[in-house]
Amino acid sequence: MKSVVKTPAPGFRWLPLQARACSRFLAAPLKSDYQPTGDQPQAITQLVASIKAGHRHQTLLGVTGSGKTFTMANVIAQCDRPTLIISHNKTLAAQLYSEFKNFFPENAVEYFVSYYDYYQPEAYIPSSDTFIEKDSSINEEIERLRIATTSSLVSRRDVIVVASVSCIYGLGSPEDFTELRIALRKHDPLGRNVLLEKLVDNLYERNDYELKRGRFRVRGDVVDIMPAYSELGLRVEFFGEEVDALSEFDPLTGKVLRQLDQFDLYPANQYVTTRGKLEPAIAAIKAELEQRVADFEKNGQLLEAQRIRMRTNYDLEMLQEMGFCNGIENYSRHLTGRKPGDRPFCLLDFFPKDFLL
Repeated sequence: MKSVVKTPAPGFRWLPLQARACSRFLAAPLKSDYQPTGDQPQAITQLVASIKAGHRHQTLLGVTGSGKTFTMANVIAQCDRPTLIISHNKTLAAQLYSEFKNFFPENAVEYFVSYYDYYQPEAYIPSSDTFIEKDSSINEEIERLRIATTSSLVSRRDVIVVASVSCIYGLGSPEDFTELRIALRKHDPLGRNVLLEKLVDNLYERNDYELKRGRFRVRGDVVDIMPAYSELGLRVEFFGEEVDALSEFDPLTGKVLRQLDQFDLYPANQYVTTRGKLEPAIAAIKAELEQRVADFEKNGQLLEAQRIRMRTNYDLEMLQEMGFCNGIENYSRHLTGRKPGDRPFCLLDFFPKDFLL
């Protein structure tokens, strides 16, 4: 095994990675029953020294079974920064996720892959006026893990994310995701009705009978919330207009597991936007709609013009009333205020500038 600095091939574009001096790891160090042996200590020393020297691109070469994953875990343990590990398929990503969870049991080790079990994009056949609705099946557990990833990245630094290429696909704005966080503190003068309004703005649904991820229920002065990224429920108890108690509970048995002094609750969906940005976005969508309808009508494509107007107006009504619509990612440029041609936000934007890749 050896560590080398390689020059990328012509036309290859490296993702941005800024290097800073390494220091202690913020949380618990790497935990393992064995120590680096053979060429591993030399590789770890060279990689860490190269990072300290400010080199942006490095390659670790090693045959199968030589301990490259363990070597990289040691490098991460010596560097004070969040880390993104990209794998080329879900199977290897799951294996790496399991290994890094064992190496760093007290850190936020997260798993971020595509959450679609099935995806059929929408289609339209003008000759027969046939419209095929978009159909997809989302894996709820993977969706929970994705939201947990973004929640960890905006709230702490001891984060290691194992991801597939899905991490470069479009996501919502990290600024909006952070801004919509609900900071719950014991004895804060936060009224119950104010909390309920904030939950709806964060795309949580009220259901007083079945408490599932992304839902909440109200029983008098007690509000039970099932965070979209957690396997435990959050109970908020009020006394008048004040938060009297916070606790985590088992959603199956209702048993309180621990009392809390504070809790930061993040949105139930990654494609959230603030109310202040929603109105300008709707106006921009309407302006683009009129332009596209005019283009279709100019070319005699009346069916296409009627179809896009009907569909877009329906989506706009949903956005105005609910703050969300199916296929909201199609309007992400307007919702995030980007200019035509600008790339969308992705998971990399949730990382600080000094992250390791």
